[in-house]
Amino acid sequence: MRTSREEDAEPAPAQGPYDVVTLGRVGVDLYPQQSGVGLADVHTFAKYLGGTAANVAVAAARLGLRTAVLSAVAPDPFGTFVRTALTGFGVDPALVHTIPGTQTPVVFCELFPPDDFPIHFYRRPVAPDECLTPDLLDVPATSAAVRTARALWITGSALAVEPTRSTVFAALERRAGGEVWFDLDWRPGFWADPAEAPALYARALSYATVAVGNRAEVEVAVGTADPESAAGELLRRGVRTAVVKQGPAGALVRTAREQYVAPPMPVKVVNGLGAGDAFGGALCAGLLAADPLPQVLRAANAAGAIVASRLACADAMPTRAEIEAALREQRAPRPPDAEAVPAENDALHEQPAAGGGAAARRPPDATTAAPDTPAPGGTGTPHPGVDQV
Repeated sequence: MRTSREEDAEPAPAQGPYDVVTLGRVGVDLYPQQSGVGLADVHTFAKYLGGTAANVAVAAARLGLRTAVLSAVAPDPFGTFVRTALTGFGVDPALVHTIPGTQTPVVFCELFPPDDFPIHFYRRPVAPDECLTPDLLDVPATSAAVRTARALWITGSALAVEPTRSTVFAALERRAGGEVWFDLDWRPGFWADPAEAPALYARALSYATVAVGNRAEVEVAVGTADPESAAGELLRRGVRTAVVKQGPAGALVRTAREQYVAPPMPVKVVNGLGAGDAFGGALCAGLLAADPLPQVLRAANAAGAIVASRLACADAMPTRAEIEAALREQRAPRPPDAEAVPAENDALHEQPAAGGGAAARRPPDATTAAPDTPAPGGTGTPHPGVDQV
């Protein structure tokens, strides 16, 4: 499939290089307004901008960065919505191309706080973001954006299907040693043969300066889910900064000279999806500002926790003031009984980023709740912060 050239002909941005260009999927999230029930029993949905590349770009834009998304939509009303929403969030949609003969993808989820949020992707037979071709990088605006951005953020799911896979590697070649930040973003359902992923991840890692993923994702990339071992292996692959999200154990960052683990932030979980993208946007802002790594990781954790306490993904991305307020609250002394975590949450574990393959956990007494009301057991629990829609 070929893209419409109406967007491709736009001139290069006049404001200078972007801070971050993200490359990956965009789409529409249709999220339930009822929590604690299966999708078949949901009565109403709310529509939001979604897709991991869009979410990270929005998260970074909320923190003052100039961002753009290299992706694609269909020539349909949802494609128009995506472009309009990106613009409204301060993300440049100039690199979002149009793929005739496709449909802009939608995503549904189910809400079982605090740690179960099955995802249902509607992307068949092919999503527009899977149709990006390397010749798009010959378009002056796209080539300049990819080549000159302070950081190029790529996603593992974009490696799953051709021709987008080849387009990712063509973009990496154009970086010529520039900053490449690799969101491992493991979605096994996107792959015809998931066994192909480790070799392709290894190839992408050879270009990357930063890699970020949860334990399931680093296992795909380097063969181990142990956070310290995985971080060390990522460094041996040439990455300068390795970030491993460990669920309720916090997040680990490691370089050749330092290692730090940021503790999780307790939060009333509403929807865990998008928390990892908020983490990514805050990571972009902190790294580009050259903030100390412990400060970067604490802010990223706070951003993820804030989004986990809200229903949406892109719409929920926090401002710098909200992140700072959350960090101040975390540092403030707590009453003695505030440290206790409800017993039913002791088994909280990291939710794999794979999404829709997991069966929903449905408590026998689950009831319908308002979107901003966590299910029983969701209060004060460290959010796993690993899912990325």
